[in-house]
Amino acid sequence: MATAVGGKVRVAPRGTERADLWWLEPLITVVVLGGFVLYTTWAMVFGSDHYFADPYISPFFSPCIATNCVDGYRFIPWAFSPAFLIAIFPLAFRLTCYYYRKAYYRSFFWSPPACAVPDAPKSYQGETRFPFLIQNLHRYAFWPALVVVVFLWIDAIKGFAYHGHFMIGLGSLVLLANALLLTTYSLSCHSCRHLVGGYLDMLSRHPLRYRLWRRVSFLNEHHMLIAWCSLIFVAFTDVYVRLASAGVILDPRVVF
Repeated sequence: MATAVGGKVRVAPRGTERADLWWLEPLITVVVLGGFVLYTTWAMVFGSDHYFADPYISPFFSPCIATNCVDGYRFIPWAFSPAFLIAIFPLAFRLTCYYYRKAYYRSFFWSPPACAVPDAPKSYQGETRFPFLIQNLHRYAFWPALVVVVFLWIDAIKGFAYHGHFMIGLGSLVLLANALLLTTYSLSCHSCRHLVGGYLDMLSRHPLRYRLWRRVSFLNEHHMLIAWCSLIFVAFTDVYVRLASAGVILDPRVVF
């Protein structure tokens, strides 16, 4: 039961008087984010169609550095799916992302599920215990994730080459859009905002850093939307490459 005390609304521990669809946002997050995790796990394990020789590669397998890659740099002997060597870095970056922490704390852990709705846990632990202590690694996960983005741009550029000719294919544009979205997601994160100037006490003394900080801050204002768009599109890119590789769809293209 909700009661007003001193102008503030307090909710009884066992329920809420909210009559709106407060549970809809957590439910959508569970479906979309949970579905992405399940699909990513499946894609990493079953990667036989992750490469389309003319000339696309799934972002889950880039850069493909294992010796069992269909195409790639082939530096490391590896008996399992090569995606496990790479995906750990962007996944660690997303898992510890400030926005995604808010999203899955509310939806999966119900801590709290919504405003004026009581937490499911009986006591508040915060991020003081393992495994939640590893959330502090977010600022460090930014760097290897950024390296992966560089390779995605290399793959996007290679996607416009076809036997020595310049080519524009639908897959080329998909890889390019994926690289752009993941770059924007990385640059809009709070860690990047902190690095470019957020830690400075007086930005007025650093005009260049201030301009960079303003631009990253603008992206940061839309970080939630960018996070979801990049998440969905990276899965779509993997699906596209797989379908093209398996011959399920034809990749429309123009070769110059």
